[in-house]
Amino acid sequence: MVLSVCRKPPRTNQDIIFSALLFLSEKRMKSLARNNKALSTVVTTLIILVVSVLLAGVVTMYAINITSTRTQQEELRLTKQAIWVYANGTAFAALSVDNVGGRDVVIDKLQVRGVEASWGGVYYTRRSSALSASLNCPNADINWSKSFTYATGSSATFSNDTNDKPLASGDTIIFYITSPDSINVNDIGTTIGITVFTENAQYYVECNVKSAETV
Repeated sequence: MVLSVCRKPPRTNQDIIFSALLFLSEKRMKSLARNNKALSTVVTTLIILVVSVLLAGVVTMYAINITSTRTQQEELRLTKQAIWVYANGTAFAALSVDNVGGRDVVIDKLQVRGVEASWGGVYYTRRSSALSASLNCPNADINWSKSFTYATGSSATFSNDTNDKPLASGDTIIFYITSPDSINVNDIGTTIGITVFTENAQYYVECNVKSAETV
């Protein structure tokens, strides 16, 4: 019996070169796979950074918008409030209203101790700046059509009408309320409130009623 033996043919130079190329190709593919993973990590990191920057920008714009809106809100400051009463019962209430907000307003009502003052009995003058001195008490028989020194170093002719009073941002208006219905001589020495109303808000201050009779 004859046994046949299968022998591998001897490897040629071409086989060796092909095997080497195949090995290098496989190694290259594995290297690319690792690089792709590394690239994926870099891209993810960049995306996170970009999103963070965008979120920071949105928060900053929101804060700027809120700040801008608040600077344009309505805000009045009531100062120099005073109430005087003469022995014959003639009374005056006065105050200065500064528009320190970022928008113009319309003053549509004044109250003294909760009682609305008719615009027909309210006299006013406007200023471009706040008043530093205290308001003066008018004479019992004051003529409002003539110049009145309403504070030290400040004189003006006061106006009177039945319209609501616009007040521009940064301006000041001085009010004198003649004969408030709720005030009489028995109120001297008591604390009474004055309220200013606009369409969107109301502002309140208090003062002690003074005697207008001085030496």
